[in-house]
Amino acid sequence: MNVQNLIIDLISQSAANVFSTMLGAELGPPEASIEQGVPEVNDGIVSFIGLAGAWAGTGSVVCSPTVACRICSLMLMTDTTSVDADVLDAVAELTNMIVGSVKNDLEPHLGTLGLSIPTVVFGKNFRTKSAGATDWIVVRFPWEGDVLVVKLFLAPTERVPHAVSHMMGQTCPLEV
Repeated sequence: MNVQNLIIDLISQSAANVFSTMLGAELGPPEASIEQGVPEVNDGIVSFIGLAGAWAGTGSVVCSPTVACRICSLMLMTDTTSVDADVLDAVAELTNMIVGSVKNDLEPHLGTLGLSIPTVVFGKNFRTKSAGATDWIVVRFPWEGDVLVVKLFLAPTERVPHAVSHMMGQTCPLEV
């Protein structure tokens, strides 16, 4: 089984299910890629959540302030027009739901994984970087004339005796 393709499929399914169930909204068709090297400059909101266990890494949701306000409005059934604590909390919870669902669906293939508390950053002209993360799986979803991005980086930890040294594009044993 190709772990990269599995993660892309799980991100696509999870994001679509969370938007449909929690927000009553439909995302556009996903577009997947691999992001390497220097992270892109951000003007908006980035939410991170850590994964740890037999594999470790980071999941992330990236969006514009407009998308974040719309998510908050739908989630809290309010009219939110500017980024405030409620908007940041809504994006953090969205990250928790999407990446948490991906984590749960990956566990039968990769072993038990833990999830941290999300951290949210909001600003202009900033870059984010997770230590050790080199190749991110990036899935972009068009939504209401804008875009929502879900990213994930995972690599086997040293505790996994039969794991490959680098998962991108590699075949992963179903039993770890």
